[in-house]
Amino acid sequence: MEISKLFFLKNSFTKKTKTLCCPKKGGLCSEVVRKISAKKNEPKWMLDIRLQALESFKSKPLPKWGPDLSFLNVDRILYYLKPFKKQGKNWADVPEEIKKTFEKLGVIQAEREHLAGLGAQYESEVVYHNLKKEWADKGVIFCDTDTALQKYPELFKKYFGSVVPFSDNKFSALNTALWSGGSFIYVPKNVKVDIPLQTYFRIDTERLGQFERTLIIADEGSFINYIEGCTASALSKSSLHDAVVEVIAKKGARIRYSTLQNWSQNVSNLVTKRAVAYENATIEWVDGNLGSGVTMKYPTVVLKEPGAKAEILSIALATHEKQIQDAGAKAIHLAPNTNSRIVSKSISSNGGRSSYRGVIKIMQDAKNCKSFVQCDALILDDKSQSDTYPFIDVRNNDVDVGHEASVCQIDDEKLFYLMSRGLSKNEAQVLVVNGFIEPFVKTLPMEYAVEMNRLIEMEMEGSIG
Repeated sequence: MEISKLFFLKNSFTKKTKTLCCPKKGGLCSEVVRKISAKKNEPKWMLDIRLQALESFKSKPLPKWGPDLSFLNVDRILYYLKPFKKQGKNWADVPEEIKKTFEKLGVIQAEREHLAGLGAQYESEVVYHNLKKEWADKGVIFCDTDTALQKYPELFKKYFGSVVPFSDNKFSALNTALWSGGSFIYVPKNVKVDIPLQTYFRIDTERLGQFERTLIIADEGSFINYIEGCTASALSKSSLHDAVVEVIAKKGARIRYSTLQNWSQNVSNLVTKRAVAYENATIEWVDGNLGSGVTMKYPTVVLKEPGAKAEILSIALATHEKQIQDAGAKAIHLAPNTNSRIVSKSISSNGGRSSYRGVIKIMQDAKNCKSFVQCDALILDDKSQSDTYPFIDVRNNDVDVGHEASVCQIDDEKLFYLMSRGLSKNEAQVLVVNGFIEPFVKTLPMEYAVEMNRLIEMEMEGSIG
């Protein structure tokens, strides 16, 4: 199987009739929110949160930093689009047209060969979800977020919005008002899910807003490896991906969260992702951004209790004119003896613009903390651009903080040497780029690492999208 299909295919697929919940001419309003909540048969407390979030969204201005988002018009998007009536528990239950999409992407074959469980979201709803019996028998919960609200209401209510409240920013408010789909994972104490769980998100409709909500709780001493993939058809009108991810690692737990997103150029990718690490817990965030017209995404770890650790590795490729990859990471040290390490890699070519935007904050009581940031940018031509916006806030003297950054172009001598060994110029450039992103690729399972390198080669050749 070609794993590259799973994460990176952008071709258009045959369209189908869908059930729509569209706004009135006035655009986004409380009636839309009430309709969505009613369709999902939600409790009143959830509707109340949605309505409060809607008011918060309306009251907040667009961010005045980062990429210009003035082109966004949320009154013109589709807020909720249900592809069919019932979620499939077996692949045979999924409608044929949707099956063709995911089968072409290689989703089901990947589940059989590499995964402990799989979720597939199409437009606004999860159309298929499955967890292998081995892990279900150990008490692992892996379902879509809508199902979690109905089946595990006390657990859901305890953690929903506890890490990313709707008041955090304009787009977390919009997501909270309109959220639909996403993954809910709970790993019991001392259970280690060492085979990845994965959710795949797909957009195939123009002007669609996808607002999934993901919530992961790893109880004490547990481990979870979660992979998220995203693509969209190459459509003529803009769509919006506005997700919120909340991650909780209890005492001694370890969570690895890997994202490989390759949205098409018509998608604006505006995401809030945040984790909280308790005593001696570890959060590993691997974040790959290869597509979309505009990306704003900064995975964050709050190191809440002593001994907590954060490892954040991000890569951003801006490979076409007007593409802006504004990515980075944040580590907030609240407790003593906490460690964070951030490595950011970016590549800009063909007029693309990549930016690192990061925050390190070490509070007054967070003694004996260590934090290191490495930010490297590779610019492949004179038309492209790379920017760095680091922010470091240290409020006590008992810390070890380091930051280093570099910006470079491909060394002509390296190219000459490789070309003298029989490689074409493009092949030589690809080899150099693969070496540049090697710290990112080596964190992936072997099957995905091989295909990641293949994707880089295709991006360099301009054959994707």
